Amino acid sequence: MSCCCGTFFLFLHVPTNNSNNTTMQETLNYIQQNKERYVEELFELLKIASISADPAYKDEVLKCADEVAKYLKNAGADNVEVCKTKGYPIVFGDKIIDKNLPTVLVYGHYDVQPPDPLDLWKKPPFEPYIEKTEIHPEGAIFARGSADDKGQFFMHIKAFEAMMQTNTLPCNVKFILEGEEEVGSKSLEAFVNENKEKLSCDVILISDTHIYSNEQPTVTTGLRGLSYVEVEVEGPNRDLHSGLYGGAVPNPIHVLSRLIANLIDDDGHIKIDGFYDNVEEVSLDERAEMNKLKDDPESFKKSIGLNGVEGEKGYSTLERTSIRPTLDCNGIWGGYTGEGAKTVIPSKAFAKISMRLVPYQTPDEITEKFKNYFEKTAPANVKVKVTPHHGGMPYVLPSDTKEFRAAKKAMETAFGKEVLPYRSGGSIPITAMFEQVLGAKSVLMGFGLDSDAIHSPNEHYGLFNFYKGIESIPLFFENYAVK
Repeated sequence: MSCCCGTFFLFLHVPTNNSNNTTMQETLNYIQQNKERYVEELFELLKIASISADPAYKDEVLKCADEVAKYLKNAGADNVEVCKTKGYPIVFGDKIIDKNLPTVLVYGHYDVQPPDPLDLWKKPPFEPYIEKTEIHPEGAIFARGSADDKGQFFMHIKAFEAMMQTNTLPCNVKFILEGEEEVGSKSLEAFVNENKEKLSCDVILISDTHIYSNEQPTVTTGLRGLSYVEVEVEGPNRDLHSGLYGGAVPNPIHVLSRLIANLIDDDGHIKIDGFYDNVEEVSLDERAEMNKLKDDPESFKKSIGLNGVEGEKGYSTLERTSIRPTLDCNGIWGGYTGEGAKTVIPSKAFAKISMRLVPYQTPDEITEKFKNYFEKTAPANVKVKVTPHHGGMPYVLPSDTKEFRAAKKAMETAFGKEVLPYRSGGSIPITAMFEQVLGAKSVLMGFGLDSDAIHSPNEHYGLFNFYKGIESIPLFFENYAVK
């Protein structure tokens, strides 16, 4: 199969003052020589519609697990297993070269988001292809799962293969690749608790995040937590004729809209009682360090088709999307939404609301405060109900740790540029769980871009980024293995 890679190659120069130059250069040469094959193999994974949210794709998800296990075994891993869970299986494999050396646990997920709406894809979402774009002039891989997360975890398998083939693996490695991340990692925590010894490690390496840009590479040092709730407002005991009852009874859609609008004031401040009680106050020095990333408001607005931005007063867009908590309505519905007209006052209205949390806030605390405020501000002539869904804890990797320094140095060697710490606005709840159960920090060394359209039509992953990840990973292993 041709992967249409063209003749794009990128050679990495390793500084000559490194005593391990020769062996590392052998690894990087192997990567260079096998780049086209790597993409061809990734294409085979991307063709599998491993949609964990839709039971109709169960066989595809199971097929993908088997394929991942095959690639892991072919790369040189031992003890490769497709481990059963109450949900979809977890693929495990390891290579223990010396029990006295540190162990890196690599995490990733092989399930993907549903591709809907299908009519917005340029080509079918599970028929991968390469196309050049303004951001990716050397080409990007278009397919569901290309950036989230098949393309990113596959980098680790290929980097591991390169180290095995050149006999340069400097420490132990374990892999845990799950099939339920896109539906909340329902089986993962139980699996980790039941297999603490099997998964014991010194550090966890995750590539499921992005860098700030290809010109300014970053290592993610923080993630926001999450509280997700569904709210319901109930008015009359049935849908009512809007002509006979309109103007005399509360309309649940109107009430719900006012309640949601009342959650945030004109300065972008969340009005829930006690919402900011435990919020981490980031120092001015750290904020200044963050803003070295050169927030570009005009490019930001252009990238999402807006004429202006908004948010909490006193903070930049970069800070609003990383170090500050937020509240957003993710969906709202009620009444008649079909074709034509149906003049009713609905009995009920619903909304889904997410709150992104920062260090020292907890999902349970914020969910309870939201519930109390929502019930308190609701008018007495309707009933309200708040149903908690899932949540996750915030996570921070201090930039003065061995783990961060190993990632920073690896990426600086690969990119040939200064790498800055970066706090992401997203959430990966498993990082806090890993630290609690396994006692290890997670290094979030992702290589995607926020423009990769993950979870959206025409998801893609740049070839440049894919190759940079494969080149950076052996360098991380080398740096981390040094005592």
